[in-house]
Amino acid sequence: MTVKTLVIAAYALMIIGVGIVGLRRTRSFNDFFLGGGDVGPWMTAFTYATAYFSAVLFIGFAGKIGWGFGYSGLWIALCNALFGVLFVWGVLGHRIKRMSVDYDVATMAEFFEKRYDSRFLKLFASIAVFIFFIPYSAAVFMGLSYLFQANFTIDYTLALVLMGSFTALYLALGGYKSMAMVDVAFGMIMLVGVAILLGFTLKAGGGLPSITEQLAAINPKLTAAVGPPGLWPLFCLIFLTSVAPLGMPQLVQKFYAIKDRRAIRIGMVASTCFALLIGGVAYFTGAASRLFPSPESSPTAFADGKPVFDALMPEMLARVVPESLSVLMLLLILSASMSTLAALVLISSSAVVKDLYAGFLNRSSSDARLTGLMRVASVGFVLVSVVLAYFRPATIVAILGVSWGAIGSVFLGPFLWGLFTQRAGRAGAIAASVLGLAVCVGMYAAGRPSPEAGTIGMMVSLVTVPLVSLFTPASRA
Repeated sequence: MTVKTLVIAAYALMIIGVGIVGLRRTRSFNDFFLGGGDVGPWMTAFTYATAYFSAVLFIGFAGKIGWGFGYSGLWIALCNALFGVLFVWGVLGHRIKRMSVDYDVATMAEFFEKRYDSRFLKLFASIAVFIFFIPYSAAVFMGLSYLFQANFTIDYTLALVLMGSFTALYLALGGYKSMAMVDVAFGMIMLVGVAILLGFTLKAGGGLPSITEQLAAINPKLTAAVGPPGLWPLFCLIFLTSVAPLGMPQLVQKFYAIKDRRAIRIGMVASTCFALLIGGVAYFTGAASRLFPSPESSPTAFADGKPVFDALMPEMLARVVPESLSVLMLLLILSASMSTLAALVLISSSAVVKDLYAGFLNRSSSDARLTGLMRVASVGFVLVSVVLAYFRPATIVAILGVSWGAIGSVFLGPFLWGLFTQRAGRAGAIAASVLGLAVCVGMYAAGRPSPEAGTIGMMVSLVTVPLVSLFTPASRA
């Protein structure tokens, strides 16, 4: 048995052990979904940041965006940290926590129902979460499977089945309590992993000046402030990945679960520093990927001489990092992805069980029944995501663009305006969600790139709420 296999086995046993501990501490739906609502700052900081960054970043985004945009991809990392993390924690964090207590809600769909007095908006938001989180989870499974395929030379389908089974087991045990406890370990592994990745990338490239010189020789725009694709595509990627988190349910949920305002202040600093390091290293190494794999040395990363972006980074990791440390790279991506999957599965399951089943079909469901159904729904959601990942419908970046864009278009406008002003009305919120989603999906169906479609959809959502609310009655707040 190889060292990699032993380490991964130990890693899996650790997670299952934490899941069992979480199972013993989970006595209610609130425990399973929100960890009891009193999670401390460090756990929340790590669980937020690790849910934000996953195999989607390290495998899909780092490969495709780093290759195409070069150093200008670092603008995405900077804006992710400033807007997607610092702004969310510093400006929205306490408001979200207070809102969840004042309205006595556990999901964003429930907030929409109570804030805007609209059962339609609750139904629409719940269905959107379930539908569009499936491709997001599928993209994460795809990234993990590509990584295991490159590191263990096992079949993609087998890797997909193994990862899906393990994720379903881990989540069905302890829910948010398990996730919060193990995310601290995940975060530490990610920090060590990116430090090693950065060091060996610089070493393999002959240092930062040498890497910069080599990239400039390929195309001077790869080291410019704006990369070869241009300003508008770069802006769309920045907006999509930095502004969408302001209304992403799996990230907002962290503030429902956090203990108090002091914990938010502490967690804000920790998660922002974490995001800067993780995002910065990912996009830098993505840019450097132009220098290492080649069609001759890495045939699986190229097809007819062109890069296969989802396979590019796994090949680069295998070549840059020594074999003795490659298992840490595997753990890096695995840790980032497990947390993201956990967050997505919990939110999607709650949309089905708490918002749809309990909210519309059986409002008198017992707490124990809801918790049991959450476990069943978690396994079912993983199964559907794995099936979609098997067919690999598009690149990871394209899939994420559709998912984030669609969810952001539904939630962003109604959620932000609902938090900050009483003037935001029900008609404005409904119009923003429906129109924003229609624009996003319509543009993508018409052949526009998914980051552009998502960006325009979210802009429509943000603008529609105040415009419609000017001419319609305000909802209660």
